[in-house]
Amino acid sequence: MDDLFMLSHFETRSISAENFTGEKGKAGMATEGTGANAARELGIGWKVSPSIRIPAGETITLADVSGEGMITHIWMTDTCKKNRRMILRMYWDGSDTPSVEVPSCDFFAATDYQNAPLINSLMVCVNPKRAFNCYWQMPFKKGFKITMENLFNEEVTLYYQIDYQLGALPRGSAYFHAQFNRTNPLPYKEVYTILDGVKGKGHYVGTYMYWGVNNNGWWGEGEIKFYMDGDKDFPTICGTGTEDYFCGAWNFDIGGKYTPFSTAYSGLWISPTDEAYKSNRRFSLYRWHIKDPIRFNSDLRVTIQALGWRTEGRYLPLQDDISSVAYFYLDRVYDVSGTMPDKDGLELL
Repeated sequence: MDDLFMLSHFETRSISAENFTGEKGKAGMATEGTGANAARELGIGWKVSPSIRIPAGETITLADVSGEGMITHIWMTDTCKKNRRMILRMYWDGSDTPSVEVPSCDFFAATDYQNAPLINSLMVCVNPKRAFNCYWQMPFKKGFKITMENLFNEEVTLYYQIDYQLGALPRGSAYFHAQFNRTNPLPYKEVYTILDGVKGKGHYVGTYMYWGVNNNGWWGEGEIKFYMDGDKDFPTICGTGTEDYFCGAWNFDIGGKYTPFSTAYSGLWISPTDEAYKSNRRFSLYRWHIKDPIRFNSDLRVTIQALGWRTEGRYLPLQDDISSVAYFYLDRVYDVSGTMPDKDGLELL
């Protein structure tokens, strides 16, 4: 908030189903749309096109903008009835490959779509009911494109607002990236890879994880590791435990129970279970490196261990269902595709 009082050369624009191009003075002019019937007695300008419909199996372009500037806020919600059926992609400066490729619920740190947690953080807010918001700043120098793919076998209605500003960027502005990964189950004695293969200069700014536990007992003894700038066998940064990395302590346990929390920089939410068909515990965790970005000059790899406890005080390498989103800025446009599973590989059971 340090510069809210300062005048700026940027011009604010917004794309939604009421203004597909974001063009100045062209919003609210629709004569057809999902609200046309409700507005039939009121006419143009009365919420004629508040949303779009995405047919089963199709990809729709939500925004395609030319120019220089920065995305400042994205809001969306939809009518999808399943988790991980909507895939969000973002492309910078005319690139043919995505710099963001993440299931939309995971991008907004809320994998358990139908029981979406309320999240109150600086970079992501999830508000009632399944209202997804993000405030990651996303610079572009020549333009940007955002698409949404519907993997569901039914049509989905999507409401969305993409707010951005046009104008010359400050020198040194980097490109925003987000990459999804999932391993189910994690092979015995292997570490889980959050991010690998990134080349260039940048900084790592956040981790979201959705962790499905396949054993009883505590599951978060594993260490997160950041290998940067030529690190091989040993990292430069090594954490002390999963809950420690996510800014908690002692198993998130108060009175023998996990304790959910949502703060500006980190949070924990537990998906509900019952005695019949949802026996395994699943945990949703976010950690934003806003005040403490992980800066690297040439390359970055991020891993985390999955560790529980055996008898006699010994660690147990776990074979859990683990997925993640890595958020980072880079001095170049980087292709994050290639780690996204197919439809069956995304499914949560």
